[in-house]
Amino acid sequence: MMKGHWNKLLSNLPLLIALAAVAALALWWASGTGEGLKLRIPGTDAAPGSETGGANPVLAGKLSQGSGSPADLPGHWPQFRGVQRDGSAPDASGFSRDWTTSPPRELWGLDVGEGYAGVAVRDGRVYLLDYERDAKLSVLRCLSLADGKEIWRFAYPLTIKRNHGMTRTVPTLHGPYLVALDSKCNVFCLDATNGELKWTISLVREFGATVPEWYAGQCPLVVGDQVILAPGGKDALLLAVDLATGKPLWQTPNPRGWKMTHSSLAPVEFAGRRLYVYCASGGVVGVDAADGALLWDTSDWKISIATVPSPVPVPDGRIFLTGGYNAGSLMLQLEEQERKITAKTLFRLPPEVFGATQHTPILKDNHLYGARADGRFVCLDLEGKVVWASGPGETFGLGSFLMASDLIYAVNDSGRLRLLEATPARFTLLGQSQVLQGRESWGPMALAGTRLFVRDLTRLVCLDVSAK
Repeated sequence: MMKGHWNKLLSNLPLLIALAAVAALALWWASGTGEGLKLRIPGTDAAPGSETGGANPVLAGKLSQGSGSPADLPGHWPQFRGVQRDGSAPDASGFSRDWTTSPPRELWGLDVGEGYAGVAVRDGRVYLLDYERDAKLSVLRCLSLADGKEIWRFAYPLTIKRNHGMTRTVPTLHGPYLVALDSKCNVFCLDATNGELKWTISLVREFGATVPEWYAGQCPLVVGDQVILAPGGKDALLLAVDLATGKPLWQTPNPRGWKMTHSSLAPVEFAGRRLYVYCASGGVVGVDAADGALLWDTSDWKISIATVPSPVPVPDGRIFLTGGYNAGSLMLQLEEQERKITAKTLFRLPPEVFGATQHTPILKDNHLYGARADGRFVCLDLEGKVVWASGPGETFGLGSFLMASDLIYAVNDSGRLRLLEATPARFTLLGQSQVLQGRESWGPMALAGTRLFVRDLTRLVCLDVSAK
């Protein structure tokens, strides 16, 4: 009988425990100790910078002051590819064209973490997203344009493993704000003057982005009071957030499930409307700048390994696309009928004609200038015909380039800087100088006044390229 009673008690034990728990919870709640109880959000209790996602590591950031001061010097390059985001400084002047008597002169340089991130420049300050491997810190550095001394830094913990460089993006300056996207797709906005954190979002945790192989290479686009991003998440192919607060304003659906690439967004004007064009993992998409509505997409252009160059808007509603890994190039034509926009392929170019692995070609006077995958520098017309190409002894590797008025500055992999004439008449080499001693000089160049910024894998230099 005792055994039967014990078995009956055991069979009712889960119910008794549950009743006791409910009673205890009710007593605790009535006592008032439950006041201020908050629902736990999954992931927010994880260590900042954890590999599995967790809390946004930027929230653990610390601001520290350095000994540098802003310089009273002219010139600005406020974002990726310059003022107009087109790789050029059209009204620039005062440059040396004779490097025999007036070659580039290094004003200052500094060692940086492994990577290819370029700088943004404004108001005598230079901004660089860097990485300190030993400390496992992502660092936004504000430097003096005069001497490279650090004015302030904003640093936070981020675990990054070596994988062909650790940084690839350029921050964007707009009004009082500085917006950056780090290697693991955390976006943050700082006060451009003092470095104070304004807001931050994680494209991975909040919008379903997947960090691209070799880490993020997308550079934020700011238009008016909006930051435009391409998370490539399940429900957010593109995204607009408020510049001042980071509050989401609109997002573009992602019916094809395309993911983020290393390419950056390009604003395009067509048929009286502004579009944002993006090269995603599975094709190219155009969205309405007003509300993020998906206007058109095409899978005619995709690169299987890494999509890096950005779309290039050209006259008459055309968009030039190019890439490495045997992708070649493609010209799209936008057409509108009854307010509906479509994109069709006009022509393709095989890689031996033109295909740029890393850097986006520059448009000037209905010609495109850029470095082909075989290292030759090329001038194309808008029908895809090669107007000229540099000779076999004048290769440019995967290095960066920019245009200043009628001049082109181009650096090769090993840090040899060349000065070219930006003309379709012929390939004209005006001068060359070894300005870096390292390897992989792939970071986007920047120009502020007559100060040119060039970097390789581990060093950044500021050059004086003025006529003396």
